[in-house]
Amino acid sequence: MTRDDVLQTFREAGALLEGHFVLSSGLHSPIFLQKMFIFQDPVLTEKLCKALAAKIEERFGEVDYVVSPAVGGIVPGYETARHLGAKAVFVERENGTFRLRRGFQIPERARVVMVEDIITTGLSSRECLETISKEPGTVLGAACLVDRSDGAADLGVPLVALASLKVPAYPADALPPELAALPAVKPGSRSLSAS
Repeated sequence: MTRDDVLQTFREAGALLEGHFVLSSGLHSPIFLQKMFIFQDPVLTEKLCKALAAKIEERFGEVDYVVSPAVGGIVPGYETARHLGAKAVFVERENGTFRLRRGFQIPERARVVMVEDIITTGLSSRECLETISKEPGTVLGAACLVDRSDGAADLGVPLVALASLKVPAYPADALPPELAALPAVKPGSRSLSAS
């Protein structure tokens, strides 16, 4: 699956949005990839995650566990794990910090890949990777459906992306006039709290 195939899938699902968006990173962008419009459709989700699983296997070989950050990473993490024949677990925020909860564990010698939906700055991915690096398994690397940083986000591990693209993102105090003129919408999930 090519980058254009991935973006076309987002377009067809109505998941490639234009306007003024505040991303989970706090940056502002004229483009938002509303992956939940993909994830509401099991056929589209399977199509993208199966292609991502193939790229993960090609890069890392056999994978035992896929770990994803809640909330946005749960669906692609599970579906990608299904195609890898791996277990799927996720980390959740507890007092602002990612933790493995619900009795999830990563056993010794397990080969682990962190799977995300969309990466912009890589903050959530780095936080997730930091959490799972404390477990006894071996972190092979990370993967995502779309890398909005076009390879600029440094996760500290190798990253496999189904599609990479450079989408403009700006700090709140450096918005271009055409973006500043539009009302801002914050569609992400980072500010959600888990109890």
